[in-house]
Amino acid sequence: MNQGGQVLWWLAAVVLVKWLLVIERVLYLLITYPKQQQGWLRQWQARADQTSWHARVQREGWLSEARIALSQNLNLIKVLVAICPMLGLLGTVTGMISVFDVMSTQGSSQPKLMASGISLATLPTMAGMVAALAGMFVHARLAKVCHWRELKLEKLLRSQ
Repeated sequence: MNQGGQVLWWLAAVVLVKWLLVIERVLYLLITYPKQQQGWLRQWQARADQTSWHARVQREGWLSEARIALSQNLNLIKVLVAICPMLGLLGTVTGMISVFDVMSTQGSSQPKLMASGISLATLPTMAGMVAALAGMFVHARLAKVCHWRELKLEKLLRSQ
């Protein structure tokens, strides 16, 4: 962390928040949502009238509730994923500025000094890209699972 500069700490904070939100979504999908789904199905099956306009509106209301609950925090995760490479790039730019500052004071005749400085300056970019790639895959998977769950609930409510 010291080699990559202060921006790596900001990147670490963004990555931590992103993974906490991912864990929250996974726990919701595994624990809370199945209970909610069973509740909606029980309420639907308990209705004597399932074909009237009021019944259809109630079903659409439950589907809307499910859609909102399933997609909660997905956009925030997506934004945090998009921020990761930008923070990495910011770290690289600030690192390169410090390399140029050292070069201006000590001269540019020492290639070893320049190479090590440039190497340290690119660490934040690599960290930002790794964090963004991992986040992209997880976000895409979560979005797909949420969409599948929503479609499954709609199918279950319509087939009753």
